[in-house]
Amino acid sequence: MEAVFSKTKEKMEKCLNALERDFSSIRAGRANPAVLDKVMVDYYGVPTPINQMAAVSVPEARMLVIQPWDASTLKDIEKAINTSDIGINPQNDGKVIRLAFPQLTEEHRKSLQKDVSKRGEEAKVAIRNVRRDAMDDIKKLKKDNQITEDDQKDGEKKLQDITDDYIKQAETITKKKEEEILSI
Repeated sequence: MEAVFSKTKEKMEKCLNALERDFSSIRAGRANPAVLDKVMVDYYGVPTPINQMAAVSVPEARMLVIQPWDASTLKDIEKAINTSDIGINPQNDGKVIRLAFPQLTEEHRKSLQKDVSKRGEEAKVAIRNVRRDAMDDIKKLKKDNQITEDDQKDGEKKLQDITDDYIKQAETITKKKEEEILSI
């Protein structure tokens, strides 16, 4: 039965990690190199992430500077950023690319907050789905007479406690991101 719990914790941890990764790519008015994680540059026919072909730095709160290691890739990086959905126009000065993050409007903040809230709910649903699968595993153990009915009840209670803990963590992560978006 401990194997069921460890497998469940591992899957729930993956749900939280996916949520944090998802949130890191949401632009909250501050410069965050993670917004470039999904931008792929066609580098000699191979889609390559920007962070593998350039140094990305944050010189000030709302500015990203991308300095490619190979100056010939500057135009390709600029093109990839323009075709991506990050919504920022790159400024190319021949040596580096600057991304200036505009101040978010109140309306955009509210829509981002709704999106964050929705993604938080999806993560909680994923965690509950993991719990459901684990409950099925415990019921199967009982059906196969590998555990007693008391063990089943104890296991289900422990599983619910684990689930409650991970749901609370997902809510904390979501609330933190919402506050980050709403802060000016």
